[in-house]
Amino acid sequence: MDDQVTPNSENRRPARGTAGYAESADALAVQYEEVTFEAVHSAVLHLVPAEPGRILDVGAGTGRDAAALAARGHHVVAVEPTAELREHGQRIHPDSTIDWVDDTLPELVLNQGRFDAVFATAVWMHLDAEERRRAMARIAALVIPGGLFFVSLRHGPVPEGRHMFDVSASETAEFGNAHGLRTAHLGERADLHGRPGVRWSCLVLRSTGTEE
Repeated sequence: MDDQVTPNSENRRPARGTAGYAESADALAVQYEEVTFEAVHSAVLHLVPAEPGRILDVGAGTGRDAAALAARGHHVVAVEPTAELREHGQRIHPDSTIDWVDDTLPELVLNQGRFDAVFATAVWMHLDAEERRRAMARIAALVIPGGLFFVSLRHGPVPEGRHMFDVSASETAEFGNAHGLRTAHLGERADLHGRPGVRWSCLVLRSTGTEE
């Protein structure tokens, strides 16, 4: 693992979507690692690139997904703006070849080329509508033609102290379509932690390399 975290925006203010995560990092580290990458993404595992490639994990948390993807042979760039979660990730997954980056959507300043796939697990609903529009344009620019954007959207009660919106999969697909990202998968699943009223949308968008 690359223990050196790349700070892309040293003077950047904390993103509103990260509210509550630093304070809860210890508990969240346990919660995130209680479920596996395979369980979270079971419906779309067949779409994860089989051949080693370059994958971007936005809002990587403790690196659960990033570590699983790295174990599959991918070069993974893990973007996580909350320092406390990054530190847990480096502790929990010390042997994983993950490049950690301190950055956040919608700007996401990266100078590492384009990616075969981008993951945004439990991230997108922290952005407001205008941020989501800008973020989709940024994601589209980072995915190679034919590459995939994996999005997991939480629906249900908002935890206290969090900055979160009820974002539909249909809106997300519409924003993607405007940037040449077409729906490859759309489904729903129950909450793996059994939280009352919480459910998830699982969306995968494939880049055509063209915008409308």
